[in-house]
Amino acid sequence: MPLYNRLKEHRAKLGINQTDLGKMAGVSRQTISLIERGDYSPSVSLALKLSKICQVTVEDIFTYEEDEL
Repeated sequence: MPLYNRLKEHRAKLGINQTDLGKMAGVSRQTISLIERGDYSPSVSLALKLSKICQVTVEDIFTYEEDEL
């Protein structure tokens, strides 16, 4: 049940680095890096903060795809 994201793409559109995005969202640069690599799934509140910062919907950044049986 992977959660895919386009956070790096949206961050690049804003012209900010991971450190700046982390400060804006109240998390560390490492957390942003883990999210972008797909190694960490953010909480709902963090996903909402990131979408608000990027001025897009949560669905524009995060996509959940179910595994087929």
